[in-house]
Amino acid sequence: MTIWGNAATAGPLFVALLGLMGLILSPLAELLIAMLLPRVGPLPAMRVRITTAVITGVICAAFAFRFGADLALPAFALLAVLGVQLARIDVLLHLLPNPLVLSLLTGGLACLLAATFGGQPLISLVRALTGAAVLFVTYLILALISPASLGMGDVKLAAPIGLYLGYLGWTQLLYGGLLGFILNGVVTVLVVAQKRRDRKAEVAHGPSMLGAAAGVALFLF
Repeated sequence: MTIWGNAATAGPLFVALLGLMGLILSPLAELLIAMLLPRVGPLPAMRVRITTAVITGVICAAFAFRFGADLALPAFALLAVLGVQLARIDVLLHLLPNPLVLSLLTGGLACLLAATFGGQPLISLVRALTGAAVLFVTYLILALISPASLGMGDVKLAAPIGLYLGYLGWTQLLYGGLLGFILNGVVTVLVVAQKRRDRKAEVAHGPSMLGAAAGVALFLF
């Protein structure tokens, strides 16, 4: 089975089960974050919790439909669960907690290692590690050049984003990296136009990075 998965295995029940898993894991993740990361604060409001659960469930179902029973699917389910939580926190607090970013990186790597041992091509794992390094260094250079535009949290998040995109392919890494900046630019223009913010630095960049990674994984074959 390739890293693109087998769409024939993604029957309605399989997709629904993965979506249900996302709905369940989202509030559990929020509970653990509230317990283990006091800096992030208590549990969010119920409306926010419901929204994040629904988004997580939809993305998990979409990944199930996209990849089928591919051995890499657990890694992308982890991206859905932790990625939505990171986006939520970054939007509300302009913060990308190191433990969550590290969990996404190490957890994703562990899942992709397991997929490799299960028969996926070793070159995909090598490309993933290279992608993590390339995107991290790229963001670090950009942050040093323009610290007002990118924070160190964005730089650290680039590593797991590069890991996932690199695993899928060089084209996905390139387009995913560029799309993150394009999405952030669009969001910035919309926010400034609505006069909710008056400085570009106040627009969180992390959600655009995560959204770009998910979009490329789902739609760029």
